[in-house]
Amino acid sequence: MEKKVLVAMSGGVDSSVCAVLLQRQGFLCSGAMLQLNPLPTNEGGCCSLDDAEDARAAAHRLGMRFYVFNERERFAREVMDRFVAEYCAGRTPNPCIDCNRCLKFGALLDRALMLGYDYVATGHYARVAYDAQLGRYHLLRGVDAHKDQSYVLYQLTQAQLAHLLLPVGEYSKSEIRAIAQHAGLRNADKSDSQDICFVPDRDYVRFLREYGRVDSPPGNFVDGSGRVLGRHRGLVCYTTGQRKGLGVSADRPLYVIAKDASDNTVLLGDDKDLFCSALLASRVNWIEPEPAGALRVSAKTRYSQTECGATVTPLPDGMVRVDFDAPQRAITAGQAVVFYDGERVYGGATIERAL
Repeated sequence: MEKKVLVAMSGGVDSSVCAVLLQRQGFLCSGAMLQLNPLPTNEGGCCSLDDAEDARAAAHRLGMRFYVFNERERFAREVMDRFVAEYCAGRTPNPCIDCNRCLKFGALLDRALMLGYDYVATGHYARVAYDAQLGRYHLLRGVDAHKDQSYVLYQLTQAQLAHLLLPVGEYSKSEIRAIAQHAGLRNADKSDSQDICFVPDRDYVRFLREYGRVDSPPGNFVDGSGRVLGRHRGLVCYTTGQRKGLGVSADRPLYVIAKDASDNTVLLGDDKDLFCSALLASRVNWIEPEPAGALRVSAKTRYSQTECGATVTPLPDGMVRVDFDAPQRAITAGQAVVFYDGERVYGGATIERAL
């Protein structure tokens, strides 16, 4: 009997080719688009009318049934509201990771299984492999190192991986576009989305104030000794490592080193002050078996970063300590630290603070 797959389609070329590849493998595919953003206007972000039409057109071209699921309320609650809360706490969140956990591999998978589908599939550049000897699924990097998206998928569970197909991860971006052109897809040359989907104009401070009703009051810029260097416009306007837009006169470049919500201060310092060799992280997810003690991995704290050798040590309170072989720049609370064992994603966690 044909296995049935519900393909998450965003209107982009990657998710459309995902369906093409699965059809070639003999799967019976249907497409689905999640309506996520509850804001009244969303031109340029996900779920726009253009994206919906591109997704529907690709499904029609491939002879697939096409669903549209309204998940705006859940997206607002689990992604947008958390984004606001994290910024108010002086952290810098990664909403794409929350969306993957709650929506793409939460709500969509729930709907797929309820409708009798065997799998969900997305256009992420990563791979899933099953180890029959261990009886476990592995999350692997995408073949195209420049497009690898395994970092944002570290929160996947064994139960989710058992129902997930990621065929695009076996190809390079240029190969994906060539497949789309050969299949006659009108979005073959469509550019990739780069922005936070619900802040397409990149003005996240305005979003926090208008959507989140965030009143982030001005406060002091301070140096390491507590000396006041000037006034800042509100904690939400800054992130670790930022140099531009500070408005502070100095005889050398200054960078945001840290934010302290307790006294509404922003610590400024030199570039060298941004480097730390360790961090604490919470909300740990282990894709591979949870280690009983210290574990050697390679790890990174940003999507585009090159991994560094590190030791991950589980702590009694459920957190982990990560000690890097070399100092890492601008470790940021609220971002993810992801652990790798060669090609495999071992797990990851949410950064609490640098040490």
